[in-house]
Amino acid sequence: PPADRLAVETRVTRSSPELIRHAVLRELNRGGQIYFVHNRINDIHAVYERLRQIVPEARIAIGHGQMPEGKLEDVMLDFVAHRFDLLLATTIVESGLDIPNANTIFIDEADRYGLADMHQLRGRVGRYKHRAYCYLLLPGDRPVTPVAAKRLKAIEEYSHLGAGFKIAMRDLELRGAGNILGPEQSGHIATVGYEMYCQLLEEAVRSLKNEPKPTTPEAHVEIGVTAFIPKTYIQADRQRLDVYRRITRCSSIEMLTELQQDVQDAFGEPPRQMLVFYALTEMRILSSIFGIESVITKNPDVVLTVTDAARAQAGLIGAPGRLTVVDEKTIYLRMPPTYLDSEVCLFVLRNLLRAAYDKAKAAS
Repeated sequence: PPADRLAVETRVTRSSPELIRHAVLRELNRGGQIYFVHNRINDIHAVYERLRQIVPEARIAIGHGQMPEGKLEDVMLDFVAHRFDLLLATTIVESGLDIPNANTIFIDEADRYGLADMHQLRGRVGRYKHRAYCYLLLPGDRPVTPVAAKRLKAIEEYSHLGAGFKIAMRDLELRGAGNILGPEQSGHIATVGYEMYCQLLEEAVRSLKNEPKPTTPEAHVEIGVTAFIPKTYIQADRQRLDVYRRITRCSSIEMLTELQQDVQDAFGEPPRQMLVFYALTEMRILSSIFGIESVITKNPDVVLTVTDAARAQAGLIGAPGRLTVVDEKTIYLRMPPTYLDSEVCLFVLRNLLRAAYDKAKAAS
């Protein structure tokens, strides 16, 4: 947003001549300009006459996409030059306009608009340091549907700066994710979750294109540690979710190292719980590299399921305790009692695999 910008004050209200006149005169008295959005060209001139009767003091212009290009350009330039006080227009003003002097907008029959449209239209005002106002006008001759009421409540609630992400998520909840590859425009994303939905979609697209599935195996590690990002470290929900997403997508040690540096630069030195989370993620990546499919604690042993016993043993050289190869798919590691604490066990195993990884990388 522009520097010093204030949040747009948003009001959902029934349309009335008194309200319109009061809001327009308030804007005119401070030398500002007004948008009045009415998205039907067939009766936009009737709205023009109604506005002239309500506020005869205002100089009003009409702008819409069916006007000749030159005439529309003249109208817009005249409005920018403040030769008009009020621009009555369709949603043609939705994007691209940056007129700092326009700080009040009316959206007529707002229940007919989607959340994205209303958010974009509201963004046309408040482009400077003055307080801006957005009036979502509802008709008095028909009821508002339940879904439209939820949209209006959302746009009114999320009026602070940077609320676009929350509006998009609310829109996703209200409409569903849709079927990107088909004609249907509704869905049930909550059933599987956003990340899983995207993964399933990616797999379906690859299948239709006859492309091989990307091989990013990840070991299953179950050794009694709880991994999460403390809210005291990353307080904003959006940023915390983004870091979660990036961590789950790390498929190499280099990616994880880069992520750790980015997070530390942004949020400072990581707390203990964050280090545990990193170690668990690194353990999963390293285990996959050394052919370990799962690492599960079954006291007093750590049971490793492997695809190649020799390769797995190479990653566990120097492990404390006794290493027993039960068969070509299973290895038991019995560590001393002092190593049985969940976090200690995690860091010991991670350090062993990391040392073997670094040694192999240096040798190559």
